[in-house]
Amino acid sequence: MKWIMYLMGQRWVLWTLLLINVPGTIYGYIWYESQLVTTPPKFLVFVPDSPTASLFFCFVLIAFLLRKNWPLIEALAIVTLFKYGIWAVVMNVLTLYVDELNIYGYMLILSHLGMAIQGLLYAPYYRIKPIHLIIAAVWTLHNDVIDYVFFMMPRYSVLDQFIPQIGYFTFWLSITSLLITYVLCVKKDSYKLQLP
Repeated sequence: MKWIMYLMGQRWVLWTLLLINVPGTIYGYIWYESQLVTTPPKFLVFVPDSPTASLFFCFVLIAFLLRKNWPLIEALAIVTLFKYGIWAVVMNVLTLYVDELNIYGYMLILSHLGMAIQGLLYAPYYRIKPIHLIIAAVWTLHNDVIDYVFFMMPRYSVLDQFIPQIGYFTFWLSITSLLITYVLCVKKDSYKLQLP
């Protein structure tokens, strides 16, 4: 495990991840384009969940390359990467169960699983304090309200019949993401590493 953590802190690995995440983030915003053009302006920031999570992580990687920590961005990154990474995997598997999944659906499963994993892998490098986690919690739970009270969630038309269940699942996924972040990053005995 130590060699993996050492490897994750190498500058060439950080650059590689940044070069993967930047175009992935841009593609994510393009994927939401049809929904964004019909979204009221006050909700725009809350609609593209996954690319925004990926954008947070891009800033985390930039900070690491500068040998810095931006704890609030780290908190937003790990919580949202895990939450929306797992959420998209579950939604695409559910789509496969209800209907069928095209090649893009399988691509989304792999890319979003990667999102969740990379967010967790860097947990030992984060310097998140309770206040940062509280702000991330407000952002995340507020986003759930926007999605499932004002119906701004990502559109999976074949899953429309499951919106109440998906909203319930999403709320508890948010709580789980916050608890994981607390255990891995905030708890006093959490394992910390310095970037090489």
